[in-house]
Amino acid sequence: MSTPAPDRSSQVSSRGAAKIGWRGTEPPGKVRDMVTSQLSPDQLAQVPVARARQLLEKSAESWATEALATEVGLSASQLQRRFRRTFGISPAEYARALRTQRARAALAGGTPVTEALYDAGFGSSRAFYEVVPAALGMTPTQFRKGGAGVEIRYTTFESYLGLLLVGVTERGVCSVKIGDQGPELEDQLREEFPEARLTRDEAGLSEVREAALGLAAGRSDRAELPLDVHGTLFQWLVWRQIQRIPCGRTKTYGELAMEIGRPTAARAVARACATNQVALLIPCHRVVPAAGGEGGYRWGKERKRRLLDLEANRS
Repeated sequence: MSTPAPDRSSQVSSRGAAKIGWRGTEPPGKVRDMVTSQLSPDQLAQVPVARARQLLEKSAESWATEALATEVGLSASQLQRRFRRTFGISPAEYARALRTQRARAALAGGTPVTEALYDAGFGSSRAFYEVVPAALGMTPTQFRKGGAGVEIRYTTFESYLGLLLVGVTERGVCSVKIGDQGPELEDQLREEFPEARLTRDEAGLSEVREAALGLAAGRSDRAELPLDVHGTLFQWLVWRQIQRIPCGRTKTYGELAMEIGRPTAARAVARACATNQVALLIPCHRVVPAAGGEGGYRWGKERKRRLLDLEANRS
């Protein structure tokens, strides 16, 4: 998906929300000064949430939920509800994701596993191996070696949008691609996972195929399939929010940036859309520019237009 021009209209018209977000895009900076007289009750309620996220990003391993809630002037249950409503995950899940992201970066850079786990803020190897393998879709050592030894089963099939390729690990769907030629899509899968074992499996992936076909034809809102995709915490916040967009509806890059608490990050939201590894399952086609039109799409503007038309007619 191509990067749109900055969404200036949404930034100018959302001054109140901007005051409870961060300056810049990724990574976040300091929370802006509040002008509470200009904030609506809903915006004012998010101020403690913004502060809580700032504290977690500064030192995720130092905060229990109760202590964090006290620091920002809320009860633990209030913080849990407001944080989840704003970001789609709990403060504890956010902290784990931050630690996991640090571990991913260290492992990808060749840092030994033991050193990576403590540097990332995990207090023990047990805590590290309980959280990180699920987030990486493979063991930490496998991830550091580029996914060596991981098996990916895949299938290709015709759909209303053209040829689809779906790749699946033992943990979930890791790739959904749309194109015209099977060999070309298979080459893309090999480039994405150069160290993995790729095995074609038509019969074993029939359930996944039917789910993808329903999405490609605009018949389904979303598929309840486990995902095995990798991204930064910011990307995951964007992808989770995209999954909440109902079939037949669209949102702008600026609106998504506002919803995840980063009102000036429309460009970064567009980049997160462009790096989505599972087309349709994370429906990035439902994100459009504020200036109008469908905008860009990794798999072609015509496919995006066709998908949006199908979904609009269904709803």
